[in-house]
Amino acid sequence: MNAGTASDEVIDAIASIEMHRQELEKEAGLAAACSEALRKLHQLLDEERAAQQLHAPGTRHPANIDAVTTEIKRIQRMTGVRPQAAIPRNPRPGQHQISVRSGTRIPPRTKGRRTMGRRGDR
Repeated sequence: MNAGTASDEVIDAIASIEMHRQELEKEAGLAAACSEALRKLHQLLDEERAAQQLHAPGTRHPANIDAVTTEIKRIQRMTGVRPQAAIPRNPRPGQHQISVRSGTRIPPRTKGRRTMGRRGDR
């Protein structure tokens, strides 16, 4: 068997999941359809990984895993889901976190009342 291409069963399963996702998208919207498709694809991926551990390395399971992983990434791009490593630690870069040193908080500087561009002498 050629280890470079995925098996017909996995290709058919991926196609079936995609067709179901397209139908569900019409009824429930993109987010719900992609969520359902991702759930099914992750289940298929787990099954292929388990099958790979049980069988010899010369089988098609590595190609099957690659095919399912590629489809998962495609669906994630469709929904705008980013990988965990790409998510920034500070979601609001303009605001800084309060420093904590030996259990005491340093309060932010208060600048008092501003005059919004007017001088105080009217």
